[in-house]
Amino acid sequence: MTSSKNPTNNAAKKDNLYAIAETSGQQFWFEVDRYYDIDRLNAKEKDKIIIDKILLIKDNDNITLGQPYVKNAKIELEVVSHKRDKKIIVYKMRPKKKTRRKMGHRQELTRVMVKSISITNSVPKTSSKTEVKKSTTPKASNLEN
Repeated sequence: MTSSKNPTNNAAKKDNLYAIAETSGQQFWFEVDRYYDIDRLNAKEKDKIIIDKILLIKDNDNITLGQPYVKNAKIELEVVSHKRDKKIIVYKMRPKKKTRRKMGHRQELTRVMVKSISITNSVPKTSSKTEVKKSTTPKASNLEN
C-alpha cells in the first residue's frame, strides 16, 4: 500500500477572492484576472469601468453581504473588446394559417477583464446635531371611550 499526501489544489493556494455583482440586468460571479462577456457598454477599448452594485464579496474566510448592496465596495473592469454573440434563430409559425416568420438575432457584447475587487472600510461620519426622541403616550381620553 502506498501512502499519498494531500493533493495540492491550485485554487486553494490562490487568494480566494470573488464578488457577485449586478450589471446589465444580470448577476455575475466576478474573479480577478478573468474575462467576462456582458451586454454592450458605451465605452471604448482600454477604458476603465467601475461597478458599485455588489451583492456579495468573499475574501478567504470573510464574507460580506449587502442589503441589497455592499457599501464602499467596487469592482474595476477594463474593456478588452466589443463583439457579437452567435446567431440565434427565431422561428414563429401559426398552425393552419400558412404564416411563417424566420428571423435571426446576434446580441452585441462587451468583453471585459476584472482588474481588481476592493472594499474600503471607511468610518461613517458622525453628525453634529443630536436627535431628540419624543415619547408617545396614549391619551387618557382615547382609552376611556
